[in-house]
Amino acid sequence: MKILFVVSEVEDLAKTGGLADVAKALPIALKKMGHDVRIVKPLYKSVAEKHTLNTIVDNAHIDAHDKRYTFAIKTLSLQDVPVYCVDYPDYFYRDGLYSDGYHAYGDNAERFAFFSAAAMHVARHIDFAPDIVHCNDWHTALTPYFMQQDTSGFFQHTRSVLTIHNGAFQGNYPLRDIPFLQPHLHLHSHSESGYLNFLKIGIRYATKINAVSPNYAHELLTPLGSHNLYNDFQARKQDISGILNGCDYRQWDPTNDTYLPAHYTPENLDGKRMCKQTLQAQVGLPQKSDVPLLGMVCRLTEQKGFGYLLPILNNLLQHNVQLLIVGTGDPSISDALAAHAEQHPDKFKFKEDFSPAIAHLLEAGCDFFLMPSLFEPCGLNQMYSLAYGTLPIVRAVGGLKDTVIDLQERPDEATGFVFEHPDSSAFLNCLRRALLFYYEAPEQLQAMRIRAMKTRFTWESSALDYQTLYENCLTHVPI
Repeated sequence: MKILFVVSEVEDLAKTGGLADVAKALPIALKKMGHDVRIVKPLYKSVAEKHTLNTIVDNAHIDAHDKRYTFAIKTLSLQDVPVYCVDYPDYFYRDGLYSDGYHAYGDNAERFAFFSAAAMHVARHIDFAPDIVHCNDWHTALTPYFMQQDTSGFFQHTRSVLTIHNGAFQGNYPLRDIPFLQPHLHLHSHSESGYLNFLKIGIRYATKINAVSPNYAHELLTPLGSHNLYNDFQARKQDISGILNGCDYRQWDPTNDTYLPAHYTPENLDGKRMCKQTLQAQVGLPQKSDVPLLGMVCRLTEQKGFGYLLPILNNLLQHNVQLLIVGTGDPSISDALAAHAEQHPDKFKFKEDFSPAIAHLLEAGCDFFLMPSLFEPCGLNQMYSLAYGTLPIVRAVGGLKDTVIDLQERPDEATGFVFEHPDSSAFLNCLRRALLFYYEAPEQLQAMRIRAMKTRFTWESSALDYQTLYENCLTHVPI
């Protein structure tokens, strides 16, 4: 199949989160299966400065709202996958992708409305009539709309997929602040109180809607998990599915991870003990091999479960345990974590920082990894933790429920510890279950580590599921 992958960020080029990981790994996996995959993304300042690109077109243009938007199309290759970049400096030559580091850019709606339309122009300029246009999150959710508005016949046989990586971010903006969309009167009819929700438009016009895990797809169809889009998802429930993200085990492999002081395998875990000692020394925790070390690395946001983690920190730290949390984000959360760390200097360390080096060492050196998320569309850190024999302690939500098997539910297949209710008491009870297991069942703990390390969620498997989704798209009657 001919697949046009439209996305706002791609790992190795420009990245702020897990969306970029998918945008690199999935096209590469599809390419290896024999599909003709092309990526379209904005040309950000950082990409232009670091990479050599070839210019395909230097004067492409779109006329809208009494203005001509003239842009260039430049290209480079990402592991044999062609990447076409929309070069419009006024919108994309900035220090950040979506913000200045503190505040979102005020014209983000205009920027990504333009980009969604420009992606369709890229396809025409390179004479690539795709079978599938695969767009991602609100930034490119208008693409199916622009595709259907095309009157040239170029996209007559094209179908579209919208993948929702995080439905909490929807691109809800005043329509008056989006000059590019003023001529599109049909979109005006979809606005509510003068606001246009980009994700809603994508849900309405995409041939198929996909979430990044089966359980997250189920949650989107519920009042509680739909991010206030319940009616919109229900109207398309026959076209909604979930495909679990894969894990890039080339980057996350304890047998050859260059960030680790020692390597280890399921057959020989000695290196994991050295990683624990190194991590403890690096952050200033006592080097005790017989004390369970719990770790957490994430953005400091309410989504990650801090609302019910913070109230039980003192209770948790009454136990013979060590805790390390690494991340940046909400100042109120970081301040609260720092205050707790000062009260328990020999048990709890908080690092308001992030780097790949500390993330990899934490995954290898900890005994347990915490992901008590309020919601988690897919999650990758629990997959990394499993690969490193660091048992996840997670809430049964989104992709966490799809990837971690609880000890009480299926003891012979268990790979971690899972709790249901989003409250402090349920989380604390789960933590205590894990600590009790650590101290009272060391042989079973070792067996669980080995089982976890042998668990695999590959992009090859995910790509096969996407191939099936694309095939279903092509037999779908257009909306």
